[in-house]
Amino acid sequence: MKIDFAQSAQSTLGVEWELALVDRYNGELVSVANQVLRGVSANHPELQDDDEHPHIKQELLLNTVELVTGVCTTVAEAKEDLSRSLAAVREVTDPMGVELFCAGSHPFSAPRLQQVTDRERYAKLIDRTQWWGQQMVIYGVHVHVGLDSRDKALPVVDGLVNYFPHFQALSASSPFWGGEDTGYASQRSLMFQQLPTAGLPFHFDDWAAYESYVQDMFTTGVIDAVSEIRWDIRPVGNLGTVEMRVCDGLSTLQDVGAVAALTQCLVHEFSETLDAGGSIPTMQPWHIQENKWRAARYGLDAIIILDADGKEQLVTEHLVEVLNRLEPIAAKLGCSSELADVEGILRRGAGYQRQRRIANENDGDLRAVVLDMVEQLRA
Repeated sequence: MKIDFAQSAQSTLGVEWELALVDRYNGELVSVANQVLRGVSANHPELQDDDEHPHIKQELLLNTVELVTGVCTTVAEAKEDLSRSLAAVREVTDPMGVELFCAGSHPFSAPRLQQVTDRERYAKLIDRTQWWGQQMVIYGVHVHVGLDSRDKALPVVDGLVNYFPHFQALSASSPFWGGEDTGYASQRSLMFQQLPTAGLPFHFDDWAAYESYVQDMFTTGVIDAVSEIRWDIRPVGNLGTVEMRVCDGLSTLQDVGAVAALTQCLVHEFSETLDAGGSIPTMQPWHIQENKWRAARYGLDAIIILDADGKEQLVTEHLVEVLNRLEPIAAKLGCSSELADVEGILRRGAGYQRQRRIANENDGDLRAVVLDMVEQLRA
């Protein structure tokens, strides 16, 4: 199987932000995405009746809309794009009494009561995955970064895998599930990997080996489209990008910009290393798996494995070193302030920590947690 890799300008950027639709007063999920999307289209007469908005999309569940940027040069441009789409959605949702929030999961709405979007590919997914598929009331942030060469794609995937726990710890925001505290910072990350072809990516020595894997997936009926390979980090041939899909949903545009900047800077650093004839180190698969679990369990308190020799460090300490190292690249890419916002997350704490604090301050009332996230997004 031949998989083309589209031409893409190095370090261009695209961001996808999944938002939940909730009742303004009680914080329960509401399955009104179809009405919202119809309203958005009605407000844009340039769209035909059946046209999907270019930047506001359907998702698996009817309690979700996804904001998708165009191809951007800077993180600031991507944030402006998302802000415009957010305003377009609010034009429709505000009169409906519907609010928006984003986190890795909804703290208390019953997963199996959520309605699935009426599309064949979603129905097939739920039919195949059964109970696990019915639990996917989860939300994330995905960041695409363009690469100017197909040969960089798989080494860059390997490079980003080394930083999996950093992204997970920064974004972890799904401690509650079905009204209970799971004890994890990110329950979402472990839930999502139960789907076929989801989870950590495999290592491939070259593009031909990746093509052979994809062919095997088609031949054995595991997938019907390349996009059904749902790895946490993956190459996207038709866009000419690498996509970072690690992050739990983030409650503010500022935090979305922070993880986008960190992704863009790391990918650019990897690209420069490869251009200079260097290589990107990899770790043993068991170290990578352990890092994912530690970050999901402990969030910003995770002690992570840094290299193949088993050196360990607190993830927040290592993040500070990484941010300092990336400062010149951020200046070159025009995202210095957004990269500095990563330090803001370290100072304030991640989403899971705030959710637990709000729950404790309200005698365990998780409605207060949802409404707090609604206010964060408003602010």
